[in-house]
Amino acid sequence: ERDDESHHKKSSDYMNHLDGLRMVALLGVLLFHFKLLGAEGGFIGVDVFFVLSGFLVTGIILRELGAAGEYDGLSRFSLFSFYTKR
Repeated sequence: ERDDESHHKKSSDYMNHLDGLRMVALLGVLLFHFKLLGAEGGFIGVDVFFVLSGFLVTGIILRELGAAGEYDGLSRFSLFSFYTKR
């Protein structure tokens, strides 16, 4: 596990319940694809996953923007740096 991931999981703002929601979303998709337990509508799991991802990524970007501060009216946030950390 990478250092930034282990640090994030130990931080006080980490939301454990979102891991549970991601697992439920993943199970819904898997059950749908393997046609198990009459699972219909597995696409809902994909929707839940994308909503959670958007929520988490937006929070990370907003925290990084806040940490970067302002420099002559321009933020020091780098989209390239953001993606290389993932």
